[in-house]
Amino acid sequence: MRLPPARGPVSDRLIGTLPTPPSRAHPALTPLTGRGASGAAADEDLQLALHVCYELHYRGWEGVPEEWEWDPGLLALRASLEQRFEKDLRTRVAAPLLRDADTGRGIAEALQRLTEQEHGPPLAAHLQRDANAEEFREFVIHRSLYQLKEGDPHAWGIPRLAGPAKAALVEILADEYGGGRAERMHAELFRRTMRGLGLEDAYGHYLARVPAVTLATSNAISLFGLHRRLRGALVGHLAAFEMTSSLPNRRYGNGLRRIGGTPADTAFYDEHVTADAVHEQIAAHDVCGALVQAEPALTEDVLFGAACALALDARMSEHLLSRWRQGVSSLLTESRRCVSEV
Repeated sequence: MRLPPARGPVSDRLIGTLPTPPSRAHPALTPLTGRGASGAAADEDLQLALHVCYELHYRGWEGVPEEWEWDPGLLALRASLEQRFEKDLRTRVAAPLLRDADTGRGIAEALQRLTEQEHGPPLAAHLQRDANAEEFREFVIHRSLYQLKEGDPHAWGIPRLAGPAKAALVEILADEYGGGRAERMHAELFRRTMRGLGLEDAYGHYLARVPAVTLATSNAISLFGLHRRLRGALVGHLAAFEMTSSLPNRRYGNGLRRIGGTPADTAFYDEHVTADAVHEQIAAHDVCGALVQAEPALTEDVLFGAACALALDARMSEHLLSRWRQGVSSLLTESRRCVSEV
């Protein structure tokens, strides 16, 4: 995968530096100061730079030396970006939802209460009933950033859990990876959906087209997964993801059939209707429940991760619907890529 075009001074320095051999003295790797945390989840420059840093831990970049992955200077830069992003998540994104969460309840019950509330616009209903083919393609492009690596960010939690919580997490992820059958991996099923809609199915192909609100939905999982101290947030995110999946995926599948989708095109969504109905119980009770029982101090982190999943997804959904209501694309154009905050 090639490095994307920059969206501001931070990503410009970073992307301009990575093709060269690592050097601790390079000015692009100096930790950043002077940029506030306000609006970090919608900051085009920050979110792209963070995604570029994180991708070194997944598939890497064409023409970028692999030594960059653990370069101390790059890690210092990444840490400065993460601090802003995490502060934004805690103060502006998750906080409104957490005010409504009852941390005195059992963790599964608290997660159920949190996920049953209405947190965003009715994107799934629009895609089921009203969206045209172009809008559905745009939706799939936004989702491709995560779905083509589905399971990978949450898999960082496996070595950081123990006992029943670890076993339950592996059970969920085994399904995400097709139970050992490559053609049944959820990422591969999503590629079929993309091909059916006439889209390119290569990993990261549409990175340059998706805005910060979409990048943030994926970056948050990597943030939680790559830091052991945030393991509670990671499994809370997974639980919210699974607990709010079955009904929307049914609607997505029905919407795709409405505009002519074949069984191969809708297989990804149909698979999630059944699988996630089971996964939501495992995630809430067997992963989060077991983790909190073993480490009660992580209760609030679990709910924080769940709240972030819900709030970031709602922000992305609102972006799509608001742009479509205006009769314009929800994807970035060349001119909009240079805007550091939207």
